Amino acid sequence: MHWTEMLMPFVFSFGLAISIMPIFIGYLRIRQFGQTTREEGPLWHEVKSGTPTMGGVVFILAASLVVIGTAIWKDVLNVTSWMLVLVLIFFALIGFWDDFLKVFRKQNEGLTSKQKFIAQLVGSALFVAFFYWSGSTPLLTIPFIGAVENWFLFAVFAILWITGFSNAVNLTDGLDGLVAGTASIAYGAYAYLAYRQDQIEVLLFCLAIIGGLVGFFFFNKKPAKIFMGDVGSLALGAGLAVVSLALQLEWSLLIIGLIFVIETASVILQVGSFKLRGKRIFKMSPIHHHFEMSGWSEWRVVLTFWFVELVAAIIGIMLFG
Repeated sequence: MHWTEMLMPFVFSFGLAISIMPIFIGYLRIRQFGQTTREEGPLWHEVKSGTPTMGGVVFILAASLVVIGTAIWKDVLNVTSWMLVLVLIFFALIGFWDDFLKVFRKQNEGLTSKQKFIAQLVGSALFVAFFYWSGSTPLLTIPFIGAVENWFLFAVFAILWITGFSNAVNLTDGLDGLVAGTASIAYGAYAYLAYRQDQIEVLLFCLAIIGGLVGFFFFNKKPAKIFMGDVGSLALGAGLAVVSLALQLEWSLLIIGLIFVIETASVILQVGSFKLRGKRIFKMSPIHHHFEMSGWSEWRVVLTFWFVELVAAIIGIMLFG
């Protein structure tokens, strides 16, 4: 695949996102559909209250349309293409419903954790079904054992993996431009790995996602004109997990998605420490808020996390490429 052809899904997705986003933001502002910041969050985030959210609707739809359109044009539309797009959309719909309850229905909590978890399990099971229909081999590399081919183990792992990383990216989405940048880097790493494996469907998917995210970033950089919402973050996390599984490089995501792993670990450690010892490890979790409350500016936190993610992605490519 020539590099000029690889640019097409990126350019088209970027063009759609950057063209539609102003209209979407305008509509939300007119209807006064804005996000309410968490009461327990940093006090200086109160100025963000009322900022339109659900920007993920635009870049997820843009990327999905471009993936299907480009796959048809390249004559590579198959079960894998549909698997990537439909799982992405399914998790976007979970996030959309959660955001809808928060913003349109004015229910601060949105979906309950149980409702969201069950929906994520169903979405992850959808991937397993598509993976089976695609005729792919359910291989898992288990540390100290090696490659194991077993549908039950693969299904359990995939469901937990996709659900886990969907939540991990969702936890990371707390600062202007943070997830837009870190997710673009992670998808960029997988685009390269897909290219090396000649997995054209996965390559097109990653490039379309990056294009949509870059277009979205112009409106999400500080001060953000719109947030991506759960509709974007849940879908992006699930997409990364699905890509790692489709390339049979599942463990690579622990390195390529290092920032998301760290953010999730900080929440687990914070909750565990408070329940067991009655003491907090961090000033606030997820850990990006800890650095904010330690005196770092929002841009400093975002740029530092981008840099760490970039280094981790390069290491991931070196190890798994």
